[in-house]
Parts: sequence; structure tokens; C-alpha cells
Amino acid sequence: MLTKLVSRWHHHQSQNTARPAYLLIADIIADGINSGEFQPRDRLPPLRELAIQLSLNYTTVTRGYAEATRRGLIDSRRGLGSYIRGKVPAVPLSGGSSYEMTMNSPIEPGEELAQAISQGAINLFSQKNILGLLRYQDFGGQADDKAMAKVWLEKQLPSVNMDEILIAPGIHSALVGLLTLLCRKGGSVCVSDLIYPGLKAIASQLNITLQSLPCDEDGPLPRVFEYQCQTGNISALYINPTIQNPTTLTLPLRRREALADVAARYSIPVIEDEAYAALATQHIASFSELIPELTWYITGMSKCFGPGLRTAFIKGPGKHQTQLLAGALRALNVMASPITNALASQWINDGTADRVLQSVRAESVIRQKMASEILKEFTFRATPQGFHLWLLLPRHFDWNPAEMAVRLRELGVSAVSSAAFCTDNNPPDALRICLGGSWSREMCAENLQTIAHVMRNPLHFGSVIL
Repeated sequence: MLTKLVSRWHHHQSQNTARPAYLLIADIIADGINSGEFQPRDRLPPLRELAIQLSLNYTTVTRGYAEATRRGLIDSRRGLGSYIRGKVPAVPLSGGSSYEMTMNSPIEPGEELAQAISQGAINLFSQKNILGLLRYQDFGGQADDKAMAKVWLEKQLPSVNMDEILIAPGIHSALVGLLTLLCRKGGSVCVSDLIYPGLKAIASQLNITLQSLPCDEDGPLPRVFEYQCQTGNISALYINPTIQNPTTLTLPLRRREALADVAARYSIPVIEDEAYAALATQHIASFSELIPELTWYITGMSKCFGPGLRTAFIKGPGKHQTQLLAGALRALNVMASPITNALASQWINDGTADRVLQSVRAESVIRQKMASEILKEFTFRATPQGFHLWLLLPRHFDWNPAEMAVRLRELGVSAVSSAAFCTDNNPPDALRICLGGSWSREMCAENLQTIAHVMRNPLHFGSVIL
């Protein structure tokens, strides 16, 4: 282990002469983990021994190990010393009552809309041939289903060809199919440094490498994306450009154009995950509009209607490519549920889906105003029409975000640590807070007050949770 660290140290030092030494130590540990060279439970050399080998003082190496610990890369135990923890895990895809507390659930509609939803379902099953919905169907949806999907897609896109539409059993399933298709010959997927945790789980399951792109206030850096295209085997760019999960960032047009330009010059397919796009009131040209010949546009109803409605609408980059994806998805899922498709069609066609969308959007604005008042002394990022926020933890509190998220969930707050979203093994001190789900507006306010109390009283909080 000592020899490996020293070798990586000299390599990194030659490329990052201005980077502080203690950060480089954490960086080389992260790189060793990502490459598979460092395995969980591998012992790290003692601090003093490493300091001598790297010609650094003891304090610098101590800070380096502390930084690696903060990133969740290493741990230490009395009698064992310091050892590798392994890659930051994805959110476990398991059931249980605590699972919903890690999900970004939309705000549930009130009683009047709930009755309209029920009535729509009753109308459907009283008029529809139920046996027809229980039969096998062609993958991608029947003609009526695709017509419904076209209506929903054209809320965000100017015009959609029916030959380029597929219906899948949820955005997550669509992503599984796309990564299976686009990475079938190998290659990595470029992603932001913080992404939807489900994509991390999918990539891990399919043994696909995610290449993390550093971001600024406008999103992933185009120059780094281009560098990856030049030097790596890149199969796709995954992007969540509107009300991004978890940071709430919406990429401005200039950044979309810059990334689209790189993708076009290197013929890199783009997976455009627009799970939250329907919530936004301002339209910004999508990647599907900028480079339609390369973009897979995905949206659905789980974030603007309800997560139990597992249906996703895909607009492909052409008829042939769309048929290839249909084959991949058919192998994985056989077909999307005809009953689910029929329900989605019913609620879109009778106007209920639009009413629910408007309700989620309006209530999100109210809850975000509550958050801006209750949490006004703290730093967070949010979008008025979104139902989550990105809470930045003060560094001087010296809290572990993962531990804090666990404790907040125990207090009834839907909080997820930055580690769940991180792709570069350097998670920021931040939490995603969900303002939606089945909680009432009053309960949401109580949860925000709980967060504020914890943030104002770190010592008391520590005494409660440790």
C-alpha cells in the first residue's frame, strides 16, 4: 500500500503543483478506490511513515487522512489504524418504511383532486375492455398510448414524431434500457459531480463507469467534457438540466448550447432526464431541440403526479434508434403495464393530470416561501416550483452530512446526504431536503422548524444524536 500511495503521489503532484498537499493525499486515495487498486479493508500506512516517504510534515499527512475521512473514503479503529472504506455507496434499493424518507416525492394533491383521480379511474374501468388491458401488447405503447405521450411531451418540446415515441415503465427503467443500449460495447458515461442516485445504482449493476464532470454555477464544465471525449471512451452524456436532483440547478441556455456543441462535434449521445421539467414555468431550449439527432429525451409523471404511476415517455433521436431501444427495453421489461398506460391516458385526456401538475407547482411555491423564511439565516439552493432544496451545512459545525441525514430522518425530516449523489468521491457538506410527499403544509413547516432548530443548536443536537 505504501508503494502504491507514493507512486500515485508523484503522478498527481506533477499534474497539480498548486493543489494543497493534504488535498492531494485524499485525491490519490479516491483515485485508488475508483480504479480498484485499493480495496475495502486495505490498511493504510501509519501517518509518520507516509510523511517520511512523501517528504511532508506529520501535520500535513494528518490533515490528508482527515480529509479522506470527511469524504467517506477511509475510516480508523483502535488497533487497526486507518483503512479503506470503499466507494461511496448508492442509496440502497430496498423496501421498508424508511425507504420513502430517502425519496424525492412530489406534494400529494388535496381531497378534491384525489376524488377527481378516483373518478377518472372509475370512468376508465367502466368503459374500457378490461380483458384487453390484461393481454400482451407491443412494447412502447399502443397508438392511443403514444398519442397521449405525444400530448405530454409537447408540453416541453415543440413537435414530436410518433415514430420516435416509446412508453416505458418509469424513467428509471428507461435509463436501464438506455445504458444497456448505449454502453453495450463498453465505454463510460459522463455525468455531473452530483446526480440522481438511481443512475449510480444502475451503472454499478451494469458495471458501467461514470466519468464525473466538475461543475460551476451553470452546470458541468464543457471544457472537461470535451477533454473526456478526446481522451476517454465515452458512450454518452447523462444530463438532468431542469430543477436538477439534488442541487435544484436549471442549466442556462448558454451552458446547454456549449455542452450540445461538444456532443455534436464528437457524436456523443445525450440522455436528457427531464423528470422535473413539467414543473418549470420558464422554457429553455432542451438538448432534444439543440441536437435532436443525438438526444434521448425522457420525461414522466412520477414527479408531477405520483411516483406510483410508473410511466415514462421517451422521444428518441430517430425512428431506427428508437426501435433499437424498444428491443433493449423489451428484453428487460417485456412491456409497460397496459393498465398503467390506460390510467395515464385517462388522466391526461380528462384534464386531471394538468390539474394535479398545477396543484403541485402552486403548493411548491408556497412551501419554498416557507423555507426561505424559516431557514433564512442558512444557505440553501432552491427553485420556486420545485419541491426540494439543497441545504449547505456550515463547515465550522464539523458535522458528518451522512450522520446528520440519518438523525433528521429519525426526527421525521426527509433528508439525504450528499454522499448518495456524489460521483467524484468528494461529497460537499450538504443535504437534499424534500418538501413533498404525504406531509401536509403544516407538517412541512414543522419539519423546516426542526431543521432550523438543529442548525441553531449544534451542541444540543450532538448530545441528542451521538
